[in-house]
Amino acid sequence: MQMLLDARPQVTVVRKQTVEHVFGTLKSWLGTTPLLTKTLPKVRTEISLAVLAYNMKRMIKITGAQGMVRAIAA
Repeated sequence: MQMLLDARPQVTVVRKQTVEHVFGTLKSWLGTTPLLTKTLPKVRTEISLAVLAYNMKRMIKITGAQGMVRAIAA
């Protein structure tokens, strides 16, 4: 992996800009405890809910609450 990154360092820059902040935000929302549930299906559900909350919060910031309601109703 390091050889691939050394060959194309710009990939790391793009990834940090587009992906890493999402995981950083989710980690801060979840707090210091890693996850509240155990077993893979429950952990998937917990992470899915956190991602849904992140996406909804972002959509409200971009379109406003009324815009989100209209988009969901459409």
